[in-house]
Amino acid sequence: MTDFEKQQLGRILWAIADQLRGAMNADDFRDYMLAFLFLRYLSDNYEAVAKKELGQDYPQQTDSSSSTPLQLWYEANAGDVKEFEKQMRRKVHYVIEPRFLWGNIVEMARIQDAMLLNTLQDGLSYIETESFASTFRGLFSEINLASDKLGKSYTERNARLCKIIKEIADGLGQFSTDSDTLGDAYEYLIGQFAAGSGKKAGEFYTPQPVSTILSTLVTLDGQEPATGQRSHLESVLDFACGSGSLLLNVRHRMGPHGISKIYGQEKNITTYNLARMNMLLHGVKDSEFEIFHGDTLLNDWDALRETNPAKLPKFDAVVANPPFSYRWEPAESLSEDMRFKNYGLAPKSAADFAFLLHGFHFLKQDGVMAIILPHGVLFRGGAEARIRTKLLKDGHIDTVIGLPANLFFSTGIPVCILVLKKCKKPDDVLFINAAEHFQKGKLQNQLLPEHIDKIIDTYQFRKEEQRYSRRVSMEEIEKHDFNLNISRYVSTAEAEEEIDLRAVHADLMALDQKIRAATQRHNEFLKQLRLPLLP
Repeated sequence: MTDFEKQQLGRILWAIADQLRGAMNADDFRDYMLAFLFLRYLSDNYEAVAKKELGQDYPQQTDSSSSTPLQLWYEANAGDVKEFEKQMRRKVHYVIEPRFLWGNIVEMARIQDAMLLNTLQDGLSYIETESFASTFRGLFSEINLASDKLGKSYTERNARLCKIIKEIADGLGQFSTDSDTLGDAYEYLIGQFAAGSGKKAGEFYTPQPVSTILSTLVTLDGQEPATGQRSHLESVLDFACGSGSLLLNVRHRMGPHGISKIYGQEKNITTYNLARMNMLLHGVKDSEFEIFHGDTLLNDWDALRETNPAKLPKFDAVVANPPFSYRWEPAESLSEDMRFKNYGLAPKSAADFAFLLHGFHFLKQDGVMAIILPHGVLFRGGAEARIRTKLLKDGHIDTVIGLPANLFFSTGIPVCILVLKKCKKPDDVLFINAAEHFQKGKLQNQLLPEHIDKIIDTYQFRKEEQRYSRRVSMEEIEKHDFNLNISRYVSTAEAEEEIDLRAVHADLMALDQKIRAATQRHNEFLKQLRLPLLP
């Protein structure tokens, strides 16, 4: 499917969502819409593997039957079902009974079957509990089919679901829906729902252009970016992964076999479920990723709490778009936490550096970390100044990139990208001031491909350009008390043209002489006409 067709599918599905959600909050309707899209994917994938597994025994669909082929096989081979499902758990790591497959659910919606709601609820629960992999546990926990938001009575809710599912099925029916296509449609819808939910969107969505920049930065060679992209990454971590789009962007750059394993962490349960669905929808096998539901700042993920430094997991690439200036209440014991011990705790008013230090702690020696933060981290004083100073003195801050304002759904403030490395060759800091390079949009400003390419090219080859980028020595940064305010080092202001006062004076004298000569000549005419002379 072409990119145009994928976008068209996304637009059709969004139009359906916009039309059907009525007075329902965009966030609430998003969960239903995306869950149904995901069920369609799981069903298609399951049926394709089942067809291969059963071979010639897989029934052909007949026009006279409304049953799915797999349903016909179940009815004819009841004694073999248990062994078949055992095989399917091994192969796809989940099981869907035929009556719960998308095709059957759609048929029930078309005939407005009064049992649709109950069947759907049982189906989602069955997929979660009868799966082989923990990836599917609680996957639909936030989908409340008994919600008053769908309708006040069972009958109303059932009728509403029939309409929603039928419309989605009709919208999808025009397109071939492989995993890439459904994955892209899912991403498109996440972006549209993010735009519709305003500030809340910052919890789960990084705009694609910004995501592209981060994913490119961390996949270039850590020591010599100019040599190009790394051939393979063992692991990548996003400790505030939202819907997982940033991690998927890194995977897209590296190719389906370019990363051994993807790791993400997300505190919000709904968004955590979105991320897991998003991974699977993009063809990432459940064995190739691990998303953990928990609080990053408390570091409650057992996999990252290894006390033996030799066994502590480390990542080739770390990317993150954590909540900006998040208020937190660090316990005293956290000051002894290995992540913060050498730097001190970030202030309660802004956990920005706490997030940064968390990710940096788990970065490999030759790894690259790129994190989006508010500009305040560059110049605020107190504890943040102490952390910033130590990171600079230890040579860990590689590049500071200033982005335009109003790129995000959650805030209009301009943000920056910090690139950090544990071992970096240049003994200076590269500043890129891209604040004025964007296309103005109605709701959000846009970074076009040429703006993205310019940032990446400048970083990769460490280029200097007047009013855009500059390599600044540590001596100069120290003179500014380790303040990293970008405009101190790369000002976008046009220098005012120097005025040569002697030349201006000479021009004025010449003009004065011309005026005198013209007045004298004019008075000669006035004399002849016997009119009053000019002074």
